[in-house]
Amino acid sequence: MESAGRGSISTAMIVLIAVILVFGCIYYAGAVIAPVVFAMFMIALMWPFQSWMQKRMPKGLALALSMLVVAAVFLVFGWIVAWGFGRVTRWIIADAGRFQALYAMGVAWLEGHGIAVAGLWAEHFNVGWVVRAAQQVTGRFNTTLSFWIVVFVYVVLGLLEVDDASRKVRALRNQTVAGVLLRGSSETAAKLRRYMGVRTVMSLMTGALVWVFATAVGLPLAAEWGVMAFALNYIPFIGPLVATVFPTLFAMAQFQSWEAVLVVFACLNLIQFVVGSYLEPRVAGSALSMSPFLVLFSVFFWSYLWGILGAFIGVPVSIAMLTFCAQHPSSRWFSDLLGAPPKGAVAAG
Repeated sequence: MESAGRGSISTAMIVLIAVILVFGCIYYAGAVIAPVVFAMFMIALMWPFQSWMQKRMPKGLALALSMLVVAAVFLVFGWIVAWGFGRVTRWIIADAGRFQALYAMGVAWLEGHGIAVAGLWAEHFNVGWVVRAAQQVTGRFNTTLSFWIVVFVYVVLGLLEVDDASRKVRALRNQTVAGVLLRGSSETAAKLRRYMGVRTVMSLMTGALVWVFATAVGLPLAAEWGVMAFALNYIPFIGPLVATVFPTLFAMAQFQSWEAVLVVFACLNLIQFVVGSYLEPRVAGSALSMSPFLVLFSVFFWSYLWGILGAFIGVPVSIAMLTFCAQHPSSRWFSDLLGAPPKGAVAAG
C-alpha cells in the first residue's frame, strides 16, 4: 500500500514536471510553434471547403482558389480593423490636450478626497502613456505580416497533406491511438468551425449594436467604435472589456457629464452582456460549453505566452484539448469536469 502511494506521487510529479517543461518550450519557442498552431486552426476551418472544391476540380486549382478566398478575407478584415483603430488613435492624438485636462481634473479630485495613490498615477500613467499604448497597438497590427506569411505557407502545405495524414493514422498498428486521433481531430475541427461561426455572428451583432448606440447618443467615431467592438469581441473577456472602457473614457472627454458617461458605460455593458452572456451560449449550444474558469484562464494564460495572438487562440486550444480528452476513458474526467462531453462519444477500448 505504501509503495503504491509513493508510486502514485512519483507519477504525479513526473506528469507535473513534463507539463511545466512542455509549456516552457511553448513559451520560449513561440516564434516557431505559434504559426504551426494557427495554421492547424485555419486548416480545421478551411478543410470542408477545400474538400468540396477538390471533388469538382484538380487539387492544385482547388487549393489556389481556397487560398485566394482566405487571403481576401484576411485583407478585408485587416483593412477594416486597421481603419477603425487608426482613426481612433489619430483622434486621441489630435485631442490629447482635452484628455490631459480631464485627467488632471480626475487626479485633483482623487487627491482632494485623500486618495494618495493619485500622485503615483500622475507620475506613471498619463495621456502620453495612453497615446503611446494606442500607437503600439496599432503598430502591432501593422507588423504581423511576416507571422501571417509563415502561417500561410504552413496552411498550404497542411492542406496538401490532410488526406495522406489521415491514411497514415488509419494504418497505425495501435488502433486505439488511431481512433482517438481520428475522432478527436474530426470533432475538434467541427467544434472550431462552429465556434468561429458563432463568434463571427455575435461579433457582427455586437459591432452593429455599438455603432447604432454610439450614433444615437451622438458619440463621435460611432462607426469606428463599432469596428473595434466587432474585432475585439473575438477575444473573450478582455476584448469586450476594452471595447467598453475606451468609448466610455472617450465619452468623458466629449460630454463632460457624469450622467451621460454612466449611460454610455451602462448601455455598452448591457450590449456586451446580452450578446455574450445570453444570446451566444444559446446559439453555440452545449457542444461548445466550457467552464468560465477555463475560458478566463485560457485567455490570460495564452496571452502571457503569445500576446494578443495567444489571447485569441487560447479558447480554441482549450476546445481542442477538451475534445481529445473526451475520446479516452483515462482522460474523460477532465473533459467532464471543465466542459460538456460530446454526444455519442465512444469509449476507446
